[in-house]
Amino acid sequence: MDYGYAGDVISVQAEQLQALLRAGLVPVCCAITHDGQGQLLNTNADTIAASLAAGLAPYHEVELQYCFEQPGVMRDIKDPASLIPSLNPDSYAAYRAEGVIVDGMVPKLDNAFRAVQAGAKRAVIADLAGLKAGGGTEVVD
Repeated sequence: MDYGYAGDVISVQAEQLQALLRAGLVPVCCAITHDGQGQLLNTNADTIAASLAAGLAPYHEVELQYCFEQPGVMRDIKDPASLIPSLNPDSYAAYRAEGVIVDGMVPKLDNAFRAVQAGAKRAVIADLAGLKAGGGTEVVD
């Protein structure tokens, strides 16, 4: 689907990222990308993070963490006690079919599953408190 000036991640230059990491540097990747012709594009930051996790997983122990305003994926968005602590592909498909997981959570979870399937050790979605406490929703393959 063409979303206009939205970018896609075509590849991850893992060798260059590894060189920066070996030099003790922390790469910071921006969601503003370009099309190679000079046109700036807005690329989904969750997609960039998952692509980096997938691209670096063969070389490093990688954990993908999505930090946002909710404690994780919940059955009822208004009830933090309805947190779903873990999702696998089957439970994810069931929650989507039931209409529990919808809208912006779908691409976030699709990306998290992609990273885990590519070898990321773990993917988790939580708020800051949840990430600090080891909570949230863990995405497993």
